[in-house]
Amino acid sequence: MAHNAELGRRGEQLAVDHIEARGMAVIDRNWRCRLGEIDIVARDGHDTVFIEVKTRTSHDYGHPFESITPVKLARLRRLAIAWCEATDAPVSRIRIDAVAVLAPVEAPALIEHLEGIS
Repeated sequence: MAHNAELGRRGEQLAVDHIEARGMAVIDRNWRCRLGEIDIVARDGHDTVFIEVKTRTSHDYGHPFESITPVKLARLRRLAIAWCEATDAPVSRIRIDAVAVLAPVEAPALIEHLEGIS
């Protein structure tokens, strides 16, 4: 389990580096409430973006995006609403993105970013 947590932290940091390099500003990380957790909340222009990060070391269990099911998308929408209600941050438009990080042990990571998945 410790390996999975470490892999998740590494993947989230790689995702943060990626989205910041795209000009997005991270405004919250690992926000939790009774409904679950939002990995990253960022600002992209006027959009508030809720980002789900999925990290794998290989494709042995499928592509990281394959684990984002319709049930997970519905939870992400509820979490986005809960975050908006719980914070004082100004929100004009929201978007839900996904970042897949393929991070083999002995090779550079590959990062894919899908905007507006829901």
